[in-house]
Amino acid sequence: MEIKIKKIHPNAKIPKYSKEGDAGMDVYATSKREGDKFIEYGTGLSFEIPDGYVCLIFPRSSLSNKDLILANHVGVLDSGYRGELIIRFKKVGEDVYEVGDRIVQIMVLPYPYVEFKEMKKLSETERGNGCFGSTGN
Repeated sequence: MEIKIKKIHPNAKIPKYSKEGDAGMDVYATSKREGDKFIEYGTGLSFEIPDGYVCLIFPRSSLSNKDLILANHVGVLDSGYRGELIIRFKKVGEDVYEVGDRIVQIMVLPYPYVEFKEMKKLSETERGNGCFGSTGN
């Protein structure tokens, strides 16, 4: 599958897989803007995600070594958005990513169009109403 992408910063890097078999592609920071409680990274990239697909933005495993939390935990880049992909983290300390670092990973996936149908009763299952921890430790 091909995705149209536009570099809007001269140092932007096209996302790519690091290793064969990887599900996510690494995205690099081209700029950094800090606030009191957050830090935003520009990627210098705009995407044209096809209709029926979504680009999901996930933290990299290296985030566990940083004092950052991805602000929306999993980002969603919809097919209609054409602006720069900007990544926002909550700062919880001083160790943060720098410009040029790999900051997140992305996956482009198809999604179904869903319509909800209100019902008075739903089918029975073994789990039923079992909530948090109901399936075991």
